[in-house]
Amino acid sequence: MADPDGRATKYVFVTGGVVSALGKGISAASLGRLLKQRGLHVTLQKLDPYINVDPGTMSPFQHGEVYVTDDGAETDLDLGHYERFIDESLSQANNITTGRIYQDVIAKERRGDYLGATVQVIPHITDEIKRRIRLLAPGHDVVITEIGGTVGDIESLPFLEAIRQFRQEMGRANVIFIHLTLIPYIAAAGELKTKPTQHSVRELMEIGIQPDILICRTEHPLDENLKRKIALFTNVPREAVIEARDVETIYEVPLELHRQRLDDVVLELLEIDAPPADLIDWTDIVTRVKAPTSGRVRIAVVGKYTDLVDSYKSVQEALIHGGIANDVAVEIDWLSSEDFAGSAREPLQPYDGLLIPGGFGERGIEGMLEAVRWARENDLPFFGICLGLQCAVIEFARNVCGLPEAHSYEFAPDSPDPVICMMDSQQNITTKGGTMRLGRYPCRLREDSRSRQIYDVAEVSERHRHRYEVNNAYREILEEHGLAMSGLSPGELLVEMIEFYDHPWFVGCQFHPELKSRPTRPHPLFASFIGAAVERASGDTVSDEAKETGAALGAGD
Repeated sequence: MADPDGRATKYVFVTGGVVSALGKGISAASLGRLLKQRGLHVTLQKLDPYINVDPGTMSPFQHGEVYVTDDGAETDLDLGHYERFIDESLSQANNITTGRIYQDVIAKERRGDYLGATVQVIPHITDEIKRRIRLLAPGHDVVITEIGGTVGDIESLPFLEAIRQFRQEMGRANVIFIHLTLIPYIAAAGELKTKPTQHSVRELMEIGIQPDILICRTEHPLDENLKRKIALFTNVPREAVIEARDVETIYEVPLELHRQRLDDVVLELLEIDAPPADLIDWTDIVTRVKAPTSGRVRIAVVGKYTDLVDSYKSVQEALIHGGIANDVAVEIDWLSSEDFAGSAREPLQPYDGLLIPGGFGERGIEGMLEAVRWARENDLPFFGICLGLQCAVIEFARNVCGLPEAHSYEFAPDSPDPVICMMDSQQNITTKGGTMRLGRYPCRLREDSRSRQIYDVAEVSERHRHRYEVNNAYREILEEHGLAMSGLSPGELLVEMIEFYDHPWFVGCQFHPELKSRPTRPHPLFASFIGAAVERASGDTVSDEAKETGAALGAGD
């Protein structure tokens, strides 16, 4: 298949061996960045072997965050890495699961599309996988597809068979295989061991796939003798054995892979002529992360899933991007909201900012409310995202508006003051996820608001993943007491943003801005939030003057 200019699309498949969680997603994203910096149109895709149709109903403790695209697809968190590295918006077509493949094949069988044939893994499942890979070809010079799981997993076999067939059909000059593997260090022997990598490649070759490039994760440098040994026993050219050690920041990985000529090797194998990579701006980003010149700030993230930081991977990266924008180091402490019930005074005292991220379920809510109250009463910069906004509304209603039993319908359906509720249009939907507001929706910003100043535009488009909304019946009393509805849907039916004018920086949003933040383009809300944290860390007392300014911002009504 060719792009609109007539050039044949090339394909790169990334597999993993020995153990899981070696960093296939980061490696694939880093290669995508390098190829983009060489003038190519690149996209990335994740093929996940689990039978769930998508990760939307999976526990964050099992799978990490659910990443949402503009078109409302609930996807693997690796798509977040892809978007952040190549700075391109992806879609549902970029994340395919075994569950979705089987769902589509069974639907075709029920319609009679196979004309009575016996439906089998080969060719029907593998054909559907190949069709999904080809869908991304238009407009792209290179499609990089990561195969989830580890070689040897029974769940991955249909995907591996499909990409084996794919190379046969497309030709060797159009398809290459990169295998990510582990070179463990055995302390008792005092040496690195290549045998696991040899076995992993052998297992891949038994399936019919000979890797063209090896990316070897290791804690120690691979000397030339070791690289030659790996090349000899895996039938991979020496220059295609790439060392991948841990670095200080994931944004340094493209620079390290470029130093070892990974992009050159890929382009040579795919027979692509491209200009040298321009990595000046990317190098500056890495420098700002590793050696910021303007100090540091400490941010407390009070959430429900803090035992697994991957549950908030995009929040973590967006805070780092905010640090890039302000040239400061961002130190993040992940605090369980369950530890805050009672009094949050002492735990938050050392911090320069508080962020409460999204989540579902009642566990830990009272702790979040305590944390919000302390931030509001003590001028601590506060950023509430999705559930964080809802907690801010509940806390304000209880402690400022005189509604002591205010709550969310999600947690207390019998509350006399459900300041957070479902819209009427959602009430009778029973399909899991059917009541969710997913994907990109517009938000109009109030002209006299801090949010409008931060974005510097009248209307924005942001990604959502939530079920409950601010109850419109309480908007008037909330605003009367000083909580501004600073962002609304175009028809003014839905509250998208809130802020508290009588505060140095207190902003909540119903959407997830972290999903659109990039190291090259930090999201305005995160950049401003970290900027406010910098002011607090510097000891600037803005409480009186800033409050007057904030109050003046809301005087337009």
